[in-house]
Amino acid sequence: METCSYAAVSRRKFLVGASVFASWAVMPKAGFAGTRDPRFVVVILRGALDGMAAVAPIGDPNYRALRAALALGEAGKDVLPLSDGFFALNEAMPRLHQRYLQRQALIVHAVATAYRERSHFDGQNVLETGLSGPDSTAASGWLNRVASALPAGKPIRTAASLAIGPTVPMILTGPAGTLTWAPQSFRPAGEDTAMRLASLYGETDPQLAKVLSEGLETDRMMGQGHFDVGKGEARAFRLLANGAAKLLAEPDGPRLATISYEGWDTHVKEGADHGRLAKLLTALDLSLADMATTLGRAWNDTVIAIVTEFGRTAWVNGNDGTDHGTATTAFLLGGAVKGGRVVTDWPGLRKADLQDGRDLKPTTDLRAVFKGILRDHLGLSEQVLARDIFPGSQAVKPLHDLVI
Repeated sequence: METCSYAAVSRRKFLVGASVFASWAVMPKAGFAGTRDPRFVVVILRGALDGMAAVAPIGDPNYRALRAALALGEAGKDVLPLSDGFFALNEAMPRLHQRYLQRQALIVHAVATAYRERSHFDGQNVLETGLSGPDSTAASGWLNRVASALPAGKPIRTAASLAIGPTVPMILTGPAGTLTWAPQSFRPAGEDTAMRLASLYGETDPQLAKVLSEGLETDRMMGQGHFDVGKGEARAFRLLANGAAKLLAEPDGPRLATISYEGWDTHVKEGADHGRLAKLLTALDLSLADMATTLGRAWNDTVIAIVTEFGRTAWVNGNDGTDHGTATTAFLLGGAVKGGRVVTDWPGLRKADLQDGRDLKPTTDLRAVFKGILRDHLGLSEQVLARDIFPGSQAVKPLHDLVI
């Protein structure tokens, strides 16, 4: 594994690393079908997203009683309508909703990895290794294996990947070459420092200054009211997302990337409408919109998968929150996505329909989603996907029609 100093990273590619961004450098165009130059980004929401709060099944007759104070959509409030009328998107994500209407966003509901327990550590291990169960000795992550499996075509530069942040996540670990950089000591900048940086970059890099200033406004919005999602986290993630998009948009830049966003463990005062979770969704929505803008023309060849390690309980706990659950929601976003749909085999919300009597039951394997993207967007064969990328997953068939 190679490392570089901060001086080797240009100001134009400056990022702030409260969570992890990593991406691979040039994947040869000869390895892809036709004249496309596809990009694939995995956004990991660490802490377990409440899928029924992000995308509410308002048409299920058991939804409102089950979710109690966390139920959305009363008289059409707190939600944005989706095409089928059965589901509705949390109103904290209007920009993603617009992409959905433009058929550039797709929702997969009642989805989960193969993991069925409730440990964040093990759940993230399964999500990132691509295995059927947790394995602390796993030598590689599935996205690293994708980099190794892509058709070679022309030679790939020696440093085949780039990681910016305090650690390289498991999903990127493995034999594919990685160029890494992280500050020796990272501390999220205070507002005064951040404002000074915004002023400085306003003189030298207007694009970065704009993103930084908008991130500060996001922070102020997130910190309003009783629910605090962590000062600086929204700004840091937004800068990471924009920086990732800058690199991906380069003609000789990376083509595979992952970004982590912490803080989705909502045991107490979840606030699906105007509280903690709604503010997290707003920050995510803004960051994804930044990526779409910054990618420019590359957006048309991009798929972004937004995923999490598991869902949360269907029932509300005694602290106005939700505990660790099973099935959840995944989002696909990008110009290459065949969107405007909710893809699901809805299991229902009667008590008899719930997983262990408490969780949304999974009906779609998340590996089937990844396989569909990797086959149809990046050109990997089903044999390679079942044998090398997600070992032992022969019974999990790729989903069709996820990408254009």
